[in-house]
Amino acid sequence: MIDLRVVPFLNRRCAALRRAVAVYCAVNAFSAFSALVVFAGSLIWPGVGHAESEAAIDQEPPVYSSTLRADYPRVPLWGDTHLHTRLSQDAYAFGVTLEAEQAYRFAKGDVIKATHGQSARLARPLDFLVIADHANGMGSMAALEAGNPALMKSPMLREWKKLLEAGGARAGLQISEEGRMKGWPDELNDRSILSSAWTEVIDAAERHNAPGAFTAFIGYEWTSWPGGSNLHRVVVYRDGADRVRRTLPFSSFESDDPEDLWSYLASYEEKTGGQVLAIPHNGNLSNGLLFAVEDRKGNPIDADYAKRRARWEPITEATQIKGDGEAHPFLSPNDEFANYETWDVGNFAGVPKTNEMLEFEYVRGALKNGVKLYGELGANPFKFGLIGSTDSHTALATADEDNFFGKHSAGMEPSATRSRRPVGKAGEFITLGWQQAASGYAAVWAKGNTRESIWDAMARREVYATTGPRMTLRFFGGWSFKSEDKEAGDLAGVGYAKGVPMGADLPANPNSSGGSAPRFLIAAQRDPIGANLDRIQVVKGWADAQGQTQERVYDVAWSNTKKRKIDRKGRLTPVGNTVDARKAAWTNAIGATELVTMWKDPDFEAGVAAFYYVRVLEIPTPRWTDYDAKVFGGYVPDEVISVVNQERAYSSPIWYTP
Repeated sequence: MIDLRVVPFLNRRCAALRRAVAVYCAVNAFSAFSALVVFAGSLIWPGVGHAESEAAIDQEPPVYSSTLRADYPRVPLWGDTHLHTRLSQDAYAFGVTLEAEQAYRFAKGDVIKATHGQSARLARPLDFLVIADHANGMGSMAALEAGNPALMKSPMLREWKKLLEAGGARAGLQISEEGRMKGWPDELNDRSILSSAWTEVIDAAERHNAPGAFTAFIGYEWTSWPGGSNLHRVVVYRDGADRVRRTLPFSSFESDDPEDLWSYLASYEEKTGGQVLAIPHNGNLSNGLLFAVEDRKGNPIDADYAKRRARWEPITEATQIKGDGEAHPFLSPNDEFANYETWDVGNFAGVPKTNEMLEFEYVRGALKNGVKLYGELGANPFKFGLIGSTDSHTALATADEDNFFGKHSAGMEPSATRSRRPVGKAGEFITLGWQQAASGYAAVWAKGNTRESIWDAMARREVYATTGPRMTLRFFGGWSFKSEDKEAGDLAGVGYAKGVPMGADLPANPNSSGGSAPRFLIAAQRDPIGANLDRIQVVKGWADAQGQTQERVYDVAWSNTKKRKIDRKGRLTPVGNTVDARKAAWTNAIGATELVTMWKDPDFEAGVAAFYYVRVLEIPTPRWTDYDAKVFGGYVPDEVISVVNQERAYSSPIWYTP
């Protein structure tokens, strides 16, 4: 007698048997016997052969792949959003011979001959690149040297042609200074020359864009400098040639007012259905204009201006060759690391800097004024994420201290003497080569290496800046993180599940009484081929009840915690220094390979708007001037002998709004 309890079991297996017999019989003469063997085995071992239930076959199988169950960015992508080639009038005048073709190949890891013959290669390829040649006079210098009749109408351009034919550093310095001081001749705004150069830019990006492997963005630089004060923006398109070909770059020949640039960007999106953003850079050369609280006409910023700026400029360049722009010691006297690669003499025209200008030039000052303006206007014009990029005019995107090819090709490529040569001249001010910073790169948390994915990450501000090293940095904010979360195997999964990433706004506090302080989950790993980490810091900024902006820097995680303590003045014991400057060498005998923490704001006030961002410091390492001296037998300038070089990363902020 058959036990009725097994009938459903047999019925399920009989269905499986019928399917198995049919399949096996169609294959070979022994298949019926094989099917019976499989069936018999399935009765004894239910997991054998084709023994799934009909229900299991009909149902969608569970998702096993963790990358599908948790769909968030897993690795940072590295790039440079600010590189110039010979199409830029100043790069050409300084003698650079490399075109977009060489720039892309170099970024992808190829060996390239620099303008003056040295071979160059990146230690690791980049993931993406924006070639951002100046819209002003794009392609014009080659046309001028060739004697283009439209350009030869200008007496100034005829003199420049002679300088170009003579070549050398003097040509670049003189042309660049005269253009800034006297104004760029209107003849350089020749639409036929610009159109031809723009086609070259687009075609090169399309040739080298390889979704999934390497992203080549279409972009350019809008170069506004009223009175010599830098208001430059890099314009980056999300789109390909089909949309971008319908327009020409907007230059300061049309307008030097950023609001007109934003109107142009809006018009582009409306006409093409595409998407575009702009990236401000070099506030330290703006003499207080880049992050001013007035518009170009001198009127106080209103809510409409604030919303438009935040819409079109979601990220900003915090570090590059022309100095670091995160913080300044005058503005942050209690921050021992604020004076890093500082440029603060004047603007492009040599107009001297005053201390009153500094607040409106550095990103920390802008972020503080942003939360203050939000309280007044209900909108924050300076709600931006942070990236780094090179602004190299050599077509080589190099930001490593031991592989730095300088600002431009007129005496600034590696040599025994470049540290003492003039890299630029502005009025009475001469900038010497040693003042260049080997900086920086942009890190982007994107789900894939495509234009769309990387651009979207920029737009949502899930990005961070480094001065060159490829440190991995995670930063999440929320209300329910616990200390044990920092030990999670999938720390990022916990971060996204319980909080928001860098660049975002903290959600409303679920505690209606407002009694709980925000908590932050932070993790940093050293560059795999770089230096160990010294510490993680959180920088907080806010506006007090009197409307005065405030800041505080917290040391929240550091290496060698048994020996290093925070003293009564709030200073952490230094990490130490293993650098042998004469040998351009260091060791990782100090520092940590990774630092992870969960930090709760001890000074939180529920009614006060604030921002938080992370700064990660490496242990001291040699500067590029040390590598020059080692390789070429030169010497390190006296001004940098005592400098302790600690490279760093800056996360995008997380904002708290009551």
